[in-house]
Amino acid sequence: MGATVQPFTQGQYCVIDSDVTVGEGTRIGNFVLIRASTSIGQGCTIGSYVDIEGDVSIGSLVSLQSACYITRGVIIDDEVFCGPRVITMNDKRVTYRRTNLVFERSAPRILRASRVGGGSVLLPGVTIGENALVGAGSVVTRDVPDNAIVFGNPARVVGTVRVEDRL
Repeated sequence: MGATVQPFTQGQYCVIDSDVTVGEGTRIGNFVLIRASTSIGQGCTIGSYVDIEGDVSIGSLVSLQSACYITRGVIIDDEVFCGPRVITMNDKRVTYRRTNLVFERSAPRILRASRVGGGSVLLPGVTIGENALVGAGSVVTRDVPDNAIVFGNPARVVGTVRVEDRL
C-alpha cells in the first residue's frame, strides 16, 4: 500500500478560510490564520503564527518565516523570502474610527526573488523590486529599486545585489 500524498501539509491549530487555494508541496506551520480570497503557490513555506489577512496573492517557492503579518491586498511574487516578523501595512492615512477619512487600500507588492530581513516593516503602497534585499529591522517608506540593497529607518539604498546572488 502506498502512502497518501496531500497537496500541502498543515500544522496544528490553523484557521484557513474555505476559499483559500494552496499549491502542492506547500508547508504551513502551527497557529496560522489565512483569510478569504487568498492564493498561495506551490512549494511555499508558511511559518508558525503567520497571519495572512485575505485578498492576498502569494507566488510559488515563497518563504514566510514565523510571525509574519501580511495585510489585506498584498501581492508577493515567486521565490520571495520574508524573515520572521515582517509586517506589511495597507492604510496610508490610518482611517480607523475616523468617519471623515476614506479608507483606500494601498498594500505593498514584493517582486520576484526579493529578500526582506526579519523585523522589517513595509509601509502602504511600497514595491520591493526584483532581487532586492531589505536589511533586517528596516522601515521601508518608499519603493525599492530592482537589485538594490536597502536598510535603516527609513530604509535607504546602500548598495547593489551582486549578479551572482540574483535568481
